Amino acid sequence: MAEVVVIGAGLSGTLMAYELLPQLRPDDRLSVVAQGAVYHFVPSNPWVAVGWRKRDEIEIDLADIMKRKGVQLLTQGAKRVHPTENRVELGDGTSINYDYLVVATGPELAFDEIPGLGPQGHTQSICHVDHAARAREAFEKLAANPGPVVIGAVQGASCFGPAYEFLFILETELRRRKLRDRVPMTFVTSEPYIGHLGLDGVGDTKGLLESELREKHIKWITNARVDRIDEGVMSVEEFGDDGTSRKAHELPFAYSMMLPAFRGVEAVRGIEKLTNPRGFVVVDKHQRNPTFSNIFAVGVCVAIAPVGATPVPVGVPKTGFMIESMVTATAMNIGALLRGKNPTSVPTWNAICLADFGDSGVAFLAQPQIPPRNVNWSSKGEWVHYAKVAFEKYFLRKMRRGESEPFYERFVLDKLNISKLKEVKTGT
Repeated sequence: MAEVVVIGAGLSGTLMAYELLPQLRPDDRLSVVAQGAVYHFVPSNPWVAVGWRKRDEIEIDLADIMKRKGVQLLTQGAKRVHPTENRVELGDGTSINYDYLVVATGPELAFDEIPGLGPQGHTQSICHVDHAARAREAFEKLAANPGPVVIGAVQGASCFGPAYEFLFILETELRRRKLRDRVPMTFVTSEPYIGHLGLDGVGDTKGLLESELREKHIKWITNARVDRIDEGVMSVEEFGDDGTSRKAHELPFAYSMMLPAFRGVEAVRGIEKLTNPRGFVVVDKHQRNPTFSNIFAVGVCVAIAPVGATPVPVGVPKTGFMIESMVTATAMNIGALLRGKNPTSVPTWNAICLADFGDSGVAFLAQPQIPPRNVNWSSKGEWVHYAKVAFEKYFLRKMRRGESEPFYERFVLDKLNISKLKEVKTGT
């Protein structure tokens, strides 16, 4: 019997459990270590923050689902991984041993790296449903007393799509309430240009997003480093493409949402040869750590080098479908190891993204996500909004059913020639 343990029960961890089950032998046991039993659909957080969703509409209690699937759910969280002992120390002081470990924790939010950043400071966040609910309360105060709004992503951030989404969703809701004319809006980002997204752009995301900003009368600052945030004022330094300081900005705001940089969680951060200096797990092409060969990692906790040098630090996003490709490859590789075979599955890291703007949106397809690409496409239109709503309903349904990739999803992806795994040549 093998003990397989997954740390984390967000998008990557929950899907990881669902995909591992068919790969296990009859006597193998699967455990998931989570901070509580509730999963929430992170892409819907911008809607929660403006009142378009209630938090209970995007939350799922995993306890019954995991029990029905035969998975042991441990809700006390992971305190520390001990790779040389094949052991995970849990939050209550107990431990669980493993033969194979999958780190799927997601990130720690580095609000503390900038004075005044985050829900405990002077800005809002949509990284967690708790933050989104608090952002909704702050938004209602803005609606009652309109003033300037600053939205964006700070230096070192890697998740730019949700910043653009929330910016335009907020703008749409302000127009619906007939308050937009009383709310100047500024987008502040560490990206070297609008639409970079941490990916050096996808298709014409630069043109599409710049056009949207102009059309909605939203100013922007790129190559921006946020130095500090005081109540009602954000201090930002803008840099030129050559890395020299160009201009200092003191931006007043009545409401601000700034996405933070990420780092690895405390359970793995600082473990030599497991993580990089930022605390992200180092993996090879099979999602496997080169030093600790029985440890895999999937999702936002994986270390990925930036796509290129930028004047202000910019991270690389891990989008949903890219994560799903990591999950599929990892499940198959662990299945191979359980049967005495070598891992051969390699994820494509293809990316499909739907960015909702409230009444329109931008979609892009990148194959693979990291350039150079075989497919590099983006498009804008009202259809994206409806596609995002439909995807939310579909994804929550399959999570409640305990499914990772129903047959009809596989059928559609196959017809679109979008794959999760690379074709691997075997033999000589």
